[in-house]
Amino acid sequence: MPTPRETIKVIAHRGASADAPEHTLAAYRKAIEDGADGLECDVRLTADGHLVCVHDRRVNRTSNGRGAVSALELADLAGLDFGSWKDTTRVGPVGPGAGLDTAVPVPPVSERPQWDAERTSVLTLERLLELVSDAGRRVELAIETKHPTRWAGQVEERLMTLLHRFGLDAPASAAESPVRVMSFSARSLHRVRAASPHLPTVQLMQFVGVRHRDGRLPPGVGISGPSIRILRGHPSYVEQVHRAGNRVHVWTVDEPADVALCADLGVDAVITNRPRAVLEQLGRG
Repeated sequence: MPTPRETIKVIAHRGASADAPEHTLAAYRKAIEDGADGLECDVRLTADGHLVCVHDRRVNRTSNGRGAVSALELADLAGLDFGSWKDTTRVGPVGPGAGLDTAVPVPPVSERPQWDAERTSVLTLERLLELVSDAGRRVELAIETKHPTRWAGQVEERLMTLLHRFGLDAPASAAESPVRVMSFSARSLHRVRAASPHLPTVQLMQFVGVRHRDGRLPPGVGISGPSIRILRGHPSYVEQVHRAGNRVHVWTVDEPADVALCADLGVDAVITNRPRAVLEQLGRG
């Protein structure tokens, strides 16, 4: 019989983002190779109606471009480098006697091997769904809709259309669905539930409001998504959620002490930048 630690699902936050640039195909491939139970991504709608995996409202932090995702077309984003910010130096020996902490300049994108495109190109949700479909095993996908945005309900509308294309929009039950939709926006989750009552939804939380301290969630939502900071300060919250018949998916769990806390409290899933390390700590490495 599996132990509580072995039943906790490990979800790769923006892919294996401690090892590869967040939200890139390389990060998600690495997470699948590492054995992650699922992948987490943020989605935003471009000016020409494509859902792309980008966390921030603007592309400034994670690319060599500038501007809001919602004001750019997919072709604009395709011309940007979304990976080199993480690869400004490569650490490792460069010759006889070289130390392990020797920094080696990374060559320009134009001079790198072709496979590096997976580390630098913008990733569409459609391409990520293709990757999951071809994984050869069940890989769950937790999709976070980012709000507020100028496109409002068009985000959920486009998301449901895309999930329908992959046959993922109308599961027979929440338990069978490999996809779930997460958001800090209760309105976003309401739109998803209205379109697909059995598609699991996660209410993300920076803090637990008074109405939800007893473990209850908005109507139709079955999963609470608290930050690890909430659990550090209020560990009894997990028991409250379970007592109310709901599940707990915690973000972002990277530190060994936090992984141990989540395991001791019996959470249902942890979302982490370090899936391989967390799996090893849970005895699944």
